[in-house]
Amino acid sequence: MQKILAALAAIGVIAGLAGGATAADFVFRAAHNGNADHPFQDGYKKFKEVIEAETKGRVEVHIFPAEQLGTEEQVDEMLQMGTAALNITGSAALSNWVPEADIFNLPFIFRDLDHMYRVLDGPVGARIADAIEQKLDVVFLGWMYSGNRNVWNDKRPILKPSDLDGLKIRVMGSPVLIDAFNALGAQATPMSFGEVYTALQQGVIDGAETDPIDLQVEKFYEVTKYVSLTGHMFLPAALIFSRKVYDKLPKDIQTAIFDAGRAATLRERKVINAKEDAAMAFLKTKGIEFFKVDMKPFQEAVASVYKKNADRVGGMDAIEQVRNQ
Repeated sequence: MQKILAALAAIGVIAGLAGGATAADFVFRAAHNGNADHPFQDGYKKFKEVIEAETKGRVEVHIFPAEQLGTEEQVDEMLQMGTAALNITGSAALSNWVPEADIFNLPFIFRDLDHMYRVLDGPVGARIADAIEQKLDVVFLGWMYSGNRNVWNDKRPILKPSDLDGLKIRVMGSPVLIDAFNALGAQATPMSFGEVYTALQQGVIDGAETDPIDLQVEKFYEVTKYVSLTGHMFLPAALIFSRKVYDKLPKDIQTAIFDAGRAATLRERKVINAKEDAAMAFLKTKGIEFFKVDMKPFQEAVASVYKKNADRVGGMDAIEQVRNQ
């Protein structure tokens, strides 16, 4: 990590605050792991628009998509050190610091998108947000949405859990997700998002689980064929700001950060639904085959994952609170 930071510092791209060769008093580095066409980029563009307007140009936001500053986890560490200002980080990456965030990674815990938003915008989402602030030493700005995830691969359609037997499926680095895909019979293979395309090309993995937008913008459709509509996960992502950077800022800019964060969250949530629909239509033109599945056998296969990870995510009472929201 230190070598990465040194290299980035040498080319001047990671400072959370910067002066010198800019008309702005403060420069915020904003990172995410999606392609520049991902809805996260739309959210950041709105953040940039609002804060630069409210501060009359005293703040300038530089956006770095596609892991340009590092993986989600590496950028989370950079926020802790104050060497980057903003990150959009999914519940899987967050679970490295905030185990209770893994509750959002339990397969099928959300019935639909409205259910997820009720949970995120209610007491459970607030509790996890507080834990993120405390354990990561950041300022929480809002819950974004990273899409409804399905399983895909280039070997065969996945119509029932046994079809996953022996397949190497890339998953995010969440203990819950690793347990879930192992329980389904796959060989769960965590790796950085930026490594997935090459790993598919080289046969290191057989497939992965993502939303349709990732399949499109990351061009995974070039290296896979079968998408099974498991819909096993609605993935939340947190928009967070470095506490070390925040504490050095004037009060009016601190206020503007929250205004911009709210605007960015609303924009990203609005954009992602339309982009998911467009991605599905695009993928069909590329020869990707989609398969509906009976969810019940998949849900039954991962029931043990809930029991195994209950203590990690806050207990069965916490799980029932989410289910009953």
